[in-house]
Amino acid sequence: MTKGQPGREDGRVTDDDENRPPGPGGSPLTGHLQRLLRRVRAFDLRRPVVWNGLLTTFWVMFAVLDFTSGGWRTVAADPRAPEPLVLLTSLAFSVPLLWRRTHPLAVLAFMTPFALVNVWTGAVVQAAHLQDIAVFNIALRLSMRTLAWAGALVAAPLVIGMLRFPHTWDLLFVPHLWAFALSSLLGIVVRTRKEYTAALVDRAHRLELERDQQARLAAAAERTRIAREMHDIIGHNLSVITGLADGGAYAAAKSPDRAAQALEAIGATSRQALTELRRLLGVLRDHPAEADRAPQPTLDDMDALLTSVRTAGLPVRLRVHGSPPTPPPTAGRQLTVYRVVQEALTNTLKHGGTAPPLTAEVTLTYRATELEALITDTGTSGGGPEGGGQGIAGMRERASLYDGTLEAGPLPQKSASAAGWRVRLRLPLEDTLS
Repeated sequence: MTKGQPGREDGRVTDDDENRPPGPGGSPLTGHLQRLLRRVRAFDLRRPVVWNGLLTTFWVMFAVLDFTSGGWRTVAADPRAPEPLVLLTSLAFSVPLLWRRTHPLAVLAFMTPFALVNVWTGAVVQAAHLQDIAVFNIALRLSMRTLAWAGALVAAPLVIGMLRFPHTWDLLFVPHLWAFALSSLLGIVVRTRKEYTAALVDRAHRLELERDQQARLAAAAERTRIAREMHDIIGHNLSVITGLADGGAYAAAKSPDRAAQALEAIGATSRQALTELRRLLGVLRDHPAEADRAPQPTLDDMDALLTSVRTAGLPVRLRVHGSPPTPPPTAGRQLTVYRVVQEALTNTLKHGGTAPPLTAEVTLTYRATELEALITDTGTSGGGPEGGGQGIAGMRERASLYDGTLEAGPLPQKSASAAGWRVRLRLPLEDTLS
């Protein structure tokens, strides 16, 4: 279930929820078509030669079939046109489509002499309409001026054919004119949409860069503030402690009472400094063991994490539903899941109580569009009050980085003696062709 999708009151997601049809703003047919188009585009990007070859082969077969079946004679201005020339013309209109994307104008220019032969002999093969595929690619990839030249290349043979066979001008010129107009319009529409989409992607990329830059600036400002305050705290209090120590050493020989007072003052000052440092560093949630001295943990390290929790005295069981997607979730998403599981189990160890039996369970569920992590325990207050403490707030912040959601609260009590806590993380996966 993706973000914003309705779910059950208890937070469970079933197969029916996954197959739920789109809301009022969409339809199942539209969704299927969009997924099909995404697959086709992805395949085309990965294997452009294969796609070009398949399309060219299809049109070559169409051109040859039109020749071998004699269908060209039904529309020909002169059915007595030489058959070898008709076959050559049909192949000349279809084979060059293999290069229609990389050199569309050259393909159309290559077809133009054969288009002239086609109308001059009166064959008028249907394969001549394949010129419009090259026209579409010109409208899609080249300038409007080039498209105008393409129109001249298409129209020139047709005008000559009209002069040679005046009685067939409506069957010869008008269909090609409409086909050229529709191909050009379709190419312009597709081109406009692609440019609009590219502009949106570029804008999103720039906004993301600006967001990251702002985050780095904010982090740098925070580090500067912390460094300045630490300098004030440590510098001031160490100066006081140094002065008291020097004074106490000087007075120790003559006035032991004064030396004892200096030692007491040193202790009080040290405690005050430690208190201020703890308050200042409380905003840094990472523990020393989690510093960036080693690669960040992933889902592959989940077993090691659970082993350490079991060693600490908490029996915990891992369940995995579904199969990990290919490619796997990004490193940031895997780290988010790992940290949420780690924090939830740590809360269980701290606040779960001592009444046996205290157990926990971690359930990872892979779906087509999301990864869900459910951590439950049988403790009396596994995570503390709902929404309270830095632990739950930190988990929510991590989930929000990837448009995920996090729920934390007591388990639904099925009996008076039942208790427990649960943390549920729903993390959308990155965009995939599904």
